Amino acid sequence: MNNQITRAAELIKAGQLVAFPTETVYGLGANAFDDTACRKIYALKGRPANNPLIVHGSSIAQLETIAEFNEIAYKLAKALWPGPLTMVLPLKNDNKIADTVTAGLSTIAVRLPAHKIALTLIEQSGCLIAAPSANKSGYLSPTKAGHVRQDFAGSDLFILEEEGGCHYGLESTIIDLSTSLPVILRYGFITPEIIESVTDKKVVIASASTAIKAPGMLYQHYAPRTKLRINADSLLQGELGLNFAESKLVGDYCLNLSKSGDLAEAASNLFTMLHILDEYAKKNNCSAIAVAVIPDIGIGLAINDRLKKAANKQ
Repeated sequence: MNNQITRAAELIKAGQLVAFPTETVYGLGANAFDDTACRKIYALKGRPANNPLIVHGSSIAQLETIAEFNEIAYKLAKALWPGPLTMVLPLKNDNKIADTVTAGLSTIAVRLPAHKIALTLIEQSGCLIAAPSANKSGYLSPTKAGHVRQDFAGSDLFILEEEGGCHYGLESTIIDLSTSLPVILRYGFITPEIIESVTDKKVVIASASTAIKAPGMLYQHYAPRTKLRINADSLLQGELGLNFAESKLVGDYCLNLSKSGDLAEAASNLFTMLHILDEYAKKNNCSAIAVAVIPDIGIGLAINDRLKKAANKQ
């Protein structure tokens, strides 16, 4: 693995792209200071130009060179970094970040990942790494190297392997701290309740009309190629089922996000199981994937956020 990371770091330095594992999902990374390299991310993903990237660092000090941290940001960083939390902060003057990364905004999304491979890659590359999820824009996020290979088949993309896949299996929570009140832009494992307990501040939830300031805010996103139907209580002809807890979607091929009703387990299984069902549907000409009702509390907010945006893309 050390040789792989060394090779990946050399590619980053040379202005190339690398797919690498984080604790959330696989990222598609480039030198955050190299505009030409970052444009390759958008081209390979088919990503809209108005959708900014998250910049990954290996320390708070490194991220302080490009972003203005305030008191709330430091509280969250101390309590929750490294980990699956992205903060949107004012961009510092003379930051030298590629214009493509921020999509022309005066803010920047930053995070400190909790994955040894990701941190080592950043350190060996000697630069901050801009990275969205390593998938075609709008489709299922990748939790395994095989998902990345499938999406970018035919390209010469270098992929760092991680046998166990990504621990959380769901993108980071994104909170905007550039406004007067903290605003959740994307749900994740770090719930609003956790943020409020750390900061002693009430958080606001972004609406559909909120300007795009970070990844994951598009109305249509995270979708399998197969049609997705949510909040199902039974299967229609030709559908596959994705259950939760004691739901009873019964058919030829069904999976369960968490038989015990554990929302954290369900969240970590979401994209992996959708990949499995999507592949099965393609091979067996199935009409749709039906997903059972997921409680809209805690981490269930993040699960339902992904499912609703995926269903909107159909």
